[in-house]
Amino acid sequence: MSRTCTVCAHSQRAVIDAALLGRRISRSELSAAFRVSHDALDRHVAHHLPATLSKAHAAAEVAHADTLLDQLRALQRRALAALDRAEEAGDFRVAALLLREARGCLTLLARMTGELVPKPDTDALSYLASPEWIRLRGAIVDALEPFPEARLAVAAALEGFSGKEEATPGAPSTPPE
Repeated sequence: MSRTCTVCAHSQRAVIDAALLGRRISRSELSAAFRVSHDALDRHVAHHLPATLSKAHAAAEVAHADTLLDQLRALQRRALAALDRAEEAGDFRVAALLLREARGCLTLLARMTGELVPKPDTDALSYLASPEWIRLRGAIVDALEPFPEARLAVAAALEGFSGKEEATPGAPSTPPE
């Protein structure tokens, strides 16, 4: 016969459940405040915390996100309306500032809704510093050890990918160690 969950049987279960879902108080603080063990809290979260409360918490987060989107859309509408008024008044300096604000709202909206996905970082230095590239470069040069001329040529070519100046053709080059 299984033991009764001390958190489920606790007189303040609803408060404990809300605190566990809100994650604004540590389990240590909860344990001390409600005189339940850490293990009991862990077991309760794993096995007994009502799925409906978890769903309600997720729904609240979605509603909050929707509220943020609504606020951002309202801010964009206000910026565009102010932009129209500035253009009608011939105040092009203010219009330029408001145009920048409207563009910022549009960019943020596109990011939040997933319509604008940032391009992956294609900066050469991002992959040149990666451990995979360093291992590959070393493996290539090591594999060419029996072929000194080819090793020098490949090492010189790899120097060009390292963000350093390209080796002058025909100039002596030392392979990376």
